Amino acid sequence: MDRERGSFVGLQLPKRTAARTKRVAMGAMLGALLMSLSACGGDAWTRDQWANLAMPDPASAQAPYTFDLWRWAWVAAMVTGVIVWGLIFYAMWRFRRRNDDEIPVQTRYNLPLEVFYTIAPVLMVVVFFFHTVKVQDEMTNISPDPDVTIEVMGQQWTWTFNHGIGEQNTAEADPENGEYAYGEYAYTSGDAGTIPTLVLPVDQVVQFNLHSPDVIHSFGVPAFLTKLDVIPGRVNQLQVTPTVEGTFAGKCYELCGESHARMLFTVEVVSQEEYAAYVEELRASGDVSDEPVLGGDYVNDQVGLDEHAQEGSHE
Repeated sequence: MDRERGSFVGLQLPKRTAARTKRVAMGAMLGALLMSLSACGGDAWTRDQWANLAMPDPASAQAPYTFDLWRWAWVAAMVTGVIVWGLIFYAMWRFRRRNDDEIPVQTRYNLPLEVFYTIAPVLMVVVFFFHTVKVQDEMTNISPDPDVTIEVMGQQWTWTFNHGIGEQNTAEADPENGEYAYGEYAYTSGDAGTIPTLVLPVDQVVQFNLHSPDVIHSFGVPAFLTKLDVIPGRVNQLQVTPTVEGTFAGKCYELCGESHARMLFTVEVVSQEEYAAYVEELRASGDVSDEPVLGGDYVNDQVGLDEHAQEGSHE
């Protein structure tokens, strides 16, 4: 009877050689080693980045929302991974082949298990979606009365930053229709050989009105953990409250042409007094305009500019 049962559920399988097992183990070890070495190249991973799960230290009032979402998403992913891999290795051990003549009984259906692994991922997606929407609402929230408004122009392939001079009037500002928050602007712009600098006051709500005369760009500062597309024909708005003084990197996050890699800028967060002095310095140097400068002198040569953009450009 035992022989019949064995002949029914068992199969003659080739023996696993020790050499094959060693090769598999060696391949797994080499793969893990290569992954570790690739993560340690250069200074890409500092101790802080390991602690932040590859995120920079938050440097704005809004950044912790994105940071916490990222961190807890990683925690959820790691918990899920531990459970899944634990079950995989348990099944490998518990239902392993115990002799050369048979394999374990094959189970085709397990309704409770199938219901679980259908419902559980759906619940996880719902939870992630709920918290993502909450964070998105915080990151895109626009205060009606920011402390500072800066008109930002992203163009192929640099940035122009327009700082307001004098009293700010946000109540009547409508940048979509050429109505701006200030009556005069001091500006700075990069070119083919110069990376522009964006100076911001610390602990002040800064609103960026984002303009583009050519193609889609994306304005972002990694330390602020936020970015927003810069789209021709519309003015997107982004508000950030810098909380840490220092120098940070900014860049374009949207592939915008052959020189996309040049679309870098430097961010300097300074005290409010230093910011006021910086704007005054720009004004004294003669880099002023009644309206925001929509790029540099050569922006009028870019393909796709409409008449409205050309009229607002610096001449």
